[in-house]
Amino acid sequence: MNNKILIQLYVPLIEKNYDLYIPINKYIGTIKKLIEEGLLELSNNAYIIKEDTNLYSKETGKVYDVNQKVRETDLKNGSRVILI
Repeated sequence: MNNKILIQLYVPLIEKNYDLYIPINKYIGTIKKLIEEGLLELSNNAYIIKEDTNLYSKETGKVYDVNQKVRETDLKNGSRVILI
């Protein structure tokens, strides 16, 4: 699986953690959209999709640019990410 990495995602809005494989050749914005659509379904509509949500590094607080591909960021296997 050289084209995917495993990240740990925390979603404060619904107080849940998820382990996700994400493709390294997709844009962060695309990944964020797919994650939010999945969360909407998994949480039985408890998660609310908003335009101003972002993915953040849990270690540094850095915001991931939606216009960058995953492989262009510091994300790697085991990275911890927050969706707020």
